Amino acid sequence: MKNIKDRFISYITIDTQSDPASEATPSTEKQWDLANLLVDELKEIGMEEVTIDENAYVMATLPANVNHDVPVIGFVAHFDTSPDYSGTNVNPQIIENYDGKDITLDKEGKMVLSPDYFEDLKLYKGQTLITTDGTTLLGADDKAGITEIVSAMEYLIAHPEIKHGKIRVCFTPDEEIGRGAHKFDVAKFGAEWAYTMDGSQIGELEYENFNAASAEIRFTGKSVHPGYAKGKMQNSVLYATEFLSMLPANEVPQHTEGREGFFHFPDIHGEVELTVVKGIIRDHDSDKFQARKELLEQMVTNMNNKYGDVANLEIKDQYFNMKEKVAPVMHIVDIAEQAMKDLDIEPIIKPIRGGTDGSQLSYMGLPCPNIFAGGHNFHGPYEYVPVESMEKATKVIVKIAELTADKYR
Repeated sequence: MKNIKDRFISYITIDTQSDPASEATPSTEKQWDLANLLVDELKEIGMEEVTIDENAYVMATLPANVNHDVPVIGFVAHFDTSPDYSGTNVNPQIIENYDGKDITLDKEGKMVLSPDYFEDLKLYKGQTLITTDGTTLLGADDKAGITEIVSAMEYLIAHPEIKHGKIRVCFTPDEEIGRGAHKFDVAKFGAEWAYTMDGSQIGELEYENFNAASAEIRFTGKSVHPGYAKGKMQNSVLYATEFLSMLPANEVPQHTEGREGFFHFPDIHGEVELTVVKGIIRDHDSDKFQARKELLEQMVTNMNNKYGDVANLEIKDQYFNMKEKVAPVMHIVDIAEQAMKDLDIEPIIKPIRGGTDGSQLSYMGLPCPNIFAGGHNFHGPYEYVPVESMEKATKVIVKIAELTADKYR
C-alpha cells in the first residue's frame, strides 16, 4: 500500500491539466512532464519496448512468460487532468483509518467532505483516504489508473511465478477534452483487446456508454431601431428561446438516469442579429440516438418554415456506444468480472452516463471495457480516493493477466 500511495502522490503533484482551446497534442506542454517521468519509471521497473511518440503517447511491453499462445492484452490510462478545476499545486491530505465523519479540507473550514452529502464515503470507514486541501482537484482521474497499471506491471515482473501472456500498456494525453484516443496508434499497440483503468467506485466494470453528438444552432435576425421595428425587426434571441422551449421538458440531465438519454443545451449567447445555441445529444440506444438528431432537424425545419431561413443546425457525432463492439467478444468482460470475484470484489456492471477513451478505441479496432480506478467526485475539490481501492485495482490487473493466460492454456 505504501508503494501505491507514494507513487500516486508523485504523479498528482505534477500539473497535467489539459486545455480544450489548444489545437496541439498534447494540448498543454506541462503534460510532457509526467509523460517523460513515466517513460523513465517504466524502464526502471523493467518494462521493455518503452516508447514515447511526438504526441506524448507512452507505450511499453511486459513480455510473456508462458510457452503457449496467449492473446496480447493491454491496459490504458490517461495522465491529463480536467480543465474544470485547477490542478496546480495539488497538496494531498492523507486520512488514515477514516472514522466515517466529516473531513474538513481547507484551512478556513469552509469546504467539508461529508458522508451526509457524499454518501459513498460510508463505504470506506477504517480505510486510508487521500483527499485534496480544498483548493485543487486531486487527479485520481486518472492518475490512480496509471498508478495501478505501473504497480501491477512492477508486481508481475517481481513475481515471475505468476504466468501471463504479452501485456501492453499505454498512457495518453488529453482524454479530459475528448481527444485521448484521437492519435492512439492501435496497430503499434498491437493488443487484441484492452481495459481502460478509468472508472470510479471499487467494483465498477463498464462496457456500455452513451452515443454522443454535439449540436450547434445559429439563429439569425434583423436589427432595427425598436421605436420603428414593427413588421421589420427579427429578434434571433426570441427564435432561440422558442426553439429551446420545444424540446421535451423531461429529457434533460437533471431528470434522467440509467440508460435514459437527454438533450443538454447549456450554452446560449447572442443579440438581435445572431444567437448561437450549443449543446449535446446523448442516448445509449442507437435508434433513439438517431431519433433525437432527427427531432432537432425537424424542429429547425419547422422554425424556418414559420419565420423564413432563420435557423441553421450543425450536428457532429462524437463517439458511439462501445457495447456494439464489445458484445461480440464478451469473454473479455467475463475475464474482468471473474478477476474481481476471485478477489472478493463485487462487480458493479452498469452503463456509463458519459464517454471513455475505451469507446473510441473500441471503434478503432481495440475492444476496451472500463474498470474502476477507485476515485470519487472527479473534476473538483471534493475528489478523493481510498488507497485500498487502488490496491484492489492493482490486484485486478494482475488477476486479469493470470486468468487470460490460464484461459488460453
